[in-house]
Amino acid sequence: MWKYSEEVYEHFMNPRNVGDVEEPDGVGEVGSMACGDALRLSFKLDEEDRITEAKFRTFGCGSAIASSSILTEMILGKTLEEAAQVTNEDIARELGGLPREKMHCSVMGREALEAAMIDHYKRLGRGVPCNLLTQGIMVCHCYSVTRDTVRNAIMQNKLKSVEDVTNFTKAGGGCGDCHHDLKHLLDECWEKMEQEGEEEPAGTPVPLEASFVDTSDKEQQGQQEIVRQITELFANDIGVALRNDGGDIELVRFRDNKVFVRLTGNCAACLASEATLKGYVEEQLREHVRADLEVIEVKT
Repeated sequence: MWKYSEEVYEHFMNPRNVGDVEEPDGVGEVGSMACGDALRLSFKLDEEDRITEAKFRTFGCGSAIASSSILTEMILGKTLEEAAQVTNEDIARELGGLPREKMHCSVMGREALEAAMIDHYKRLGRGVPCNLLTQGIMVCHCYSVTRDTVRNAIMQNKLKSVEDVTNFTKAGGGCGDCHHDLKHLLDECWEKMEQEGEEEPAGTPVPLEASFVDTSDKEQQGQQEIVRQITELFANDIGVALRNDGGDIELVRFRDNKVFVRLTGNCAACLASEATLKGYVEEQLREHVRADLEVIEVKT
């Protein structure tokens, strides 16, 4: 039996802001009625772009109702920029905590808010701020969970198993066909986390093959040609695109078909950097160099 806080009970029994905002400035819908969890969130802004009204409708459990209710309370009076800073951990914290198996309810609330803000900017015909952009590639079709949502949950909460991922995002809780993909994402994220913080030793520059290619691969014919092609793409096509947005990319090393890179400038601080690396950089490298290359970010 799961243990719930008094705040969860209160917002479940007496949910705030239930319904639909009339003539909303933004509407977001996530989840699926067919699979047991769905949420619709709408909001209205005043002349200063502050949220003056926020309402929700949800089809789900008590935790979903409570999470949606507290979220609408949390974003009232905030600008969109301020509301965008609200995380699913903030939602759970305001509720006095949620059982690990119910954390996906807070994630769904955060995704609905994000979807509503994206809808608002699209209605205005304006570009969506990059911190609200996601790859949108679905990994769990039963519950409409994207790869970015799973990656973020793994990285932020140090999840270690498919069961953990299901508890936090609900991905994998349906037919189970995505379990293999979830395991792959877990391996990918943990490999990335192990690489983060690694720095190249400072000092006298070393030859290209020693600095970018693992010594065990040094004798393998063709490795240097791959590095040359990657470096050329970073200096030209890929680099130009990133520099146009005030950022850039550096090759750190190449090992076992993995391209370790470091983002610089605006790209280093961008919340959409994962989408840039996987949705653009990796795709370009696979198209122009080799189809099995994988891009991994190294942060310093």
